[in-house]
Amino acid sequence: MMDLPCIQWQDYVAQKWTVLDPELKEKFTTLLEIDDVFKCSLTLTTQEDLDFVQSISAAYSVQKEAQQAAKCRERGNSSFKIRDFTAAALHYSQGICVNPLSSEQLSLCYANRSAALYHLQHYQDSLKDIDRALKHGYPSHLSHKLEDRRTQCLRHLSVDQKGKDNPASKNPTDGGKGTSVGPLSFGICSQAVVGFSPEKGRHLVAAERIAAGEVLLHDRPYSCVLIAGMEEVQGKGGRQDAEGGVEHRRCHRCLTETLSPVPCEGCSYTRYCSTSCQRDAWEEHHQWECSLGADLMVMGVMSQLALRVTLKAGLKNIQMAKEPIRNEHTEPESRDSKPPDPCASHYGDTYRSVFHLQHHLNRHSPCVRFLSAITIATLYLKLSKAGPPPASWNLSRPLQANSHPPDEEGGIGAAWDSELWLMGSVVLRHMLQLRCNAQAIITLQDTGAENSPVQSSREIRIATAMFPTLSLLNHSCCPNTSLAFSTGTHLSADFSESVAEMRSKASRVTVAVRAAKDISPGQEILHCYGPHSRRMATQERQCFLQEQYYFLCQCEACTLQQQSEEEDGSEGRQQCSSVGGNPQSGLLCGKCKGSLNRSNEERGKGFICSQASCGHCVALSEVNQRLQEIKQDLKKAVDLMEKERPDEALRLLRRTQSPSALSLAETHPLQGELEDATARAYATMGDWSNAASHLERSAVAIGNQYGKESIELGRQLFKLAQLHFNGGARGPALSVIPRVRKLLCLHCGPQCEELQELQAMEDCLTA
Repeated sequence: MMDLPCIQWQDYVAQKWTVLDPELKEKFTTLLEIDDVFKCSLTLTTQEDLDFVQSISAAYSVQKEAQQAAKCRERGNSSFKIRDFTAAALHYSQGICVNPLSSEQLSLCYANRSAALYHLQHYQDSLKDIDRALKHGYPSHLSHKLEDRRTQCLRHLSVDQKGKDNPASKNPTDGGKGTSVGPLSFGICSQAVVGFSPEKGRHLVAAERIAAGEVLLHDRPYSCVLIAGMEEVQGKGGRQDAEGGVEHRRCHRCLTETLSPVPCEGCSYTRYCSTSCQRDAWEEHHQWECSLGADLMVMGVMSQLALRVTLKAGLKNIQMAKEPIRNEHTEPESRDSKPPDPCASHYGDTYRSVFHLQHHLNRHSPCVRFLSAITIATLYLKLSKAGPPPASWNLSRPLQANSHPPDEEGGIGAAWDSELWLMGSVVLRHMLQLRCNAQAIITLQDTGAENSPVQSSREIRIATAMFPTLSLLNHSCCPNTSLAFSTGTHLSADFSESVAEMRSKASRVTVAVRAAKDISPGQEILHCYGPHSRRMATQERQCFLQEQYYFLCQCEACTLQQQSEEEDGSEGRQQCSSVGGNPQSGLLCGKCKGSLNRSNEERGKGFICSQASCGHCVALSEVNQRLQEIKQDLKKAVDLMEKERPDEALRLLRRTQSPSALSLAETHPLQGELEDATARAYATMGDWSNAASHLERSAVAIGNQYGKESIELGRQLFKLAQLHFNGGARGPALSVIPRVRKLLCLHCGPQCEELQELQAMEDCLTA
């Protein structure tokens, strides 16, 4: 799991636990308070542990190096020559980020990036880079090139502005989209209320009927951390760019996409979409993270996020969160009554809601607790040696009686003893909370070839966050909600610096939770933590949820499927799930095309044709081998299309679907993938009719797997609308557009980009 510490550190701590004195193990295991666990871990953390972190963090260096910057610039020049300006801008940006401020390469990287941005028509960003290049000492004998480019940028901006000022060119249905900077209203809708029970904890319940598509809540993360190494960008020909990870093209504070990031002046890793995001992040957390960048990568995303949450909160908010909750309705004479449980209430998007999320200390295994505690204790000691305590941790009032620091050990200064000790304990609290309350931020990644006429995308996880209100929702394997994340939009030249400044003051990372179906009064509002009934077998889901979240799922999907398994035989059911995901395996007899069912006589060993006149049997090993061959061929076909060889891909896909001992039903998920790949090959070759025909078949499988009201089907039908439009099939396009619009509105809301494209297609077809 990428959020956990690197594997070397995990193995090191596991060995440390193995050789730990049995009495110390017993003592550590029986501790019931996080403060006590942290104190104990401090006494067990040694200089040897710090040295080991130092040794493995060398592989994650965040130092600025002029030699590395020169290599990035050379790669950018190579991309520029083949007119791959996006890749060039990314390479130049990486060169800017790894360049020392005193390096002569810095001005050259800025100048080169300004040229790439000019060709991408990012004129305002190009102008900024021209100024930066001159500021950092661009050679005077070459400066005329920059001035010529400045003139061209200003000319283009002037023409664009005149077009916008022309009333006839304005879209009356635009509604000001893209220029509004009004704030979202965060919180829970009026039709839902927060409930509490010992079994479910805090949760959200419908107070009245909620219609499908209605927004249930808007939330923003208290803090988030970008996940390094998640490749997001493809260059021409489908090759992955060296600077293609999301950490290279997204703001490390608000996750906004940008081709012209502003670098951190201290490290080579962190970058931002604007100077205002850079400043805000520095004040909030990065001034403490900057020197520990490599160490934080060793310790994992969860450790870094736990630290960020704590740094942002500051001592005052933490002290307030730790105070007992006063019940305003309690009569004076009943002061001795038990105070309300703070974990039973919700406090909006404030830090108190985050602080009182369940940490499940007593449910984590001793090994997990030990890994978390030693990791945070090591981070604590590293931080204490890096500089003075954060300003937000100056004591404004005495610590609570139960918050006294441990005895001085390891030569830590007095200021750190009194202040950072509490910080370390709170970081550990959040680290433990995140194992059950971390939320992945998901976005769509374009996987198609550049300038592809048909959209091809997949979901990728770009960050991990802690959401105060979203964390209220419990899990269901068949949820009644959909989540849509917004990670900000690139500010174009239309926006002034003041508008950019205004937007940066609030994190642009948001999530909207919508009802995916009608929800009745009293019904709990649920979302999926990952294991979905449409994607994973019951036993696999329940094992995952028990291991990760410490509960046995008894949602509607699990209950119904368990009953079905008891009737059909759990072993046979599980085997069917592995090849088809439902009682009908989705496999067809190679002789008569009848459906293949699990053989009752040979349960767990094979399949038999459902047609009595045929009775053909296929061994389970043969089925699994055939499915594996299909998956391998599918991967090869996709690779061929990425290399712009669709004709070869098409021939391979035809051979894959040739008759054999068994074939796939039209509803089998793999058949859907094969039809989708075939449609993509035809579309690349400009055969819109055949492409649409195969995509329609793919949509049948998608609808069967994910449901007729699913976002997955909506995205597949969106591609179908594009194919019909590109092929000039007016009637079919107009017939499918309403279905797509309904599904996208239901799951993504009326402002999603795909709906704007649909509207443009419809306007063109009906003009």
